[in-house]
Amino acid sequence: MIDIPDDAPGRPTGAPDEAVAQPSATEPALPFDSLPLPAAMLDNLRQLDYRSMTPIQAASLPLALAGHDLIAQAKTGSGKTAAFALPLLARLDVRSFAVQAMVLCPTRELADQVTQEIRRLARFEANIKVLALCGGTPMRPQRDSLEHGAHVVVGTPGRIMDHLERGSLKLDALDSLVLDEADRMLDMGFHDDIAFVAGRCPAARQTLLFSATYPEGIARLAARFLRKPQEVKLLEQHAHSKIRQRFYEVAHPARLEAVAKLLRHYRPVSTLAFCNTRQQCRDLVELLRAQGFAALALNGEMEQRERDQVLIQFANRSCSVLVATDVAARGLDIAQLEAVINVDVTPDPEIHIHRIGRTGRGDEEGWALNLCSSADKRRIASIAQMMGFEPEWHALDELVGDASEPLQAPMTSLLILGGRKDKIRPADVLGALTGEAGFTREQVGKITVTDQLTYVAVERAIARDAVRRLSAGKLKGKTVKVRALDV
Repeated sequence: MIDIPDDAPGRPTGAPDEAVAQPSATEPALPFDSLPLPAAMLDNLRQLDYRSMTPIQAASLPLALAGHDLIAQAKTGSGKTAAFALPLLARLDVRSFAVQAMVLCPTRELADQVTQEIRRLARFEANIKVLALCGGTPMRPQRDSLEHGAHVVVGTPGRIMDHLERGSLKLDALDSLVLDEADRMLDMGFHDDIAFVAGRCPAARQTLLFSATYPEGIARLAARFLRKPQEVKLLEQHAHSKIRQRFYEVAHPARLEAVAKLLRHYRPVSTLAFCNTRQQCRDLVELLRAQGFAALALNGEMEQRERDQVLIQFANRSCSVLVATDVAARGLDIAQLEAVINVDVTPDPEIHIHRIGRTGRGDEEGWALNLCSSADKRRIASIAQMMGFEPEWHALDELVGDASEPLQAPMTSLLILGGRKDKIRPADVLGALTGEAGFTREQVGKITVTDQLTYVAVERAIARDAVRRLSAGKLKGKTVKVRALDV
């Protein structure tokens, strides 16, 4: 443990105030122009179609803009990035190319999402530089970028700490510190790294802490690093008409096979299955793949490139089932997720609510399917009481589904050796497939270009032909190597 003395930077001056707001999704939406924001920032928000505030934004933005430290409980997808990005952007001195704001995130994926969103929100001023500092990528380009100056840095605790220890990141001018998804940073063992980073920050700063759940560790973290924080708690409410929950009692040894039964019966195109352990994730993927399902696992032991590839395949619908632990799935915001399967009941009702909230978003509907042993029924009762519903119990024997018809993913991912560093853009790939290769736009799905690799989803039926034609043709005037990724 790293101990921070009483007079160290980042030491709080008081305990948290009582909760000041519990925003509700049923309250009238407030417009952004009701906030004391610069006219240019409001114009940019209108251009980005930010018309009215989400509940967490309406409750937290006035407090943060007034300079208070803040503890805000909100999930991914609630609009929390804007809730902390707008205050830190409003405090910037754009003329000074020193790091004035820093956002700590648990994963590289979330840090990348946050970086992109802050850049969009920063368009009101031409010279604001936002830099991502994450592991899994080389240090040298990051050091070079820091030497040229940056206003905002977004990164993972380990990589931020590396830069601080090497002296490439200086925080003398830091005015805002954001801890995003702090509960998962604690789950992933980042407490000491956070303590190290916060201890290097100036004491006279604003600290905003965002967390989807509020375990005991969050209270300790807040007491250590925040100064008289205000609290905002956004209680997750899922419309029962949009997220349809069903519970199935099953003996523990039969759970994995029960997942296959659920998939064959409901036949969702995209499913996120939660297990409580990494070993159970591996066992479930092995069983599903043996039965013909397109399934992949996500765990914290993966190298960054392998993790990125799995997430891309799931997001572009080349993988039907993603099996993950809560920690590994943190920060994922997958569009059009038809079903969540809880292979294990989580001991924490708030985590259950957070899990199932990944489906049924926006105007979509989704299934939350739960496998439980008789010993889990007390936990289910607690979850039902918190969410205000009566559990709907069903028997596994009711499920119908032909075992000879495995759930096929609609798309296949093609991997192209070449990316941004080779000047490849999504439009180039789409043009190659719909031009010389002769496919239609409707047969091509999501295209993701990274620094060195490009992923393109195509309809499963044309995958082999697409590989052959792309390999025989040219992309940006060059022959490229292409292969289909198996699931």
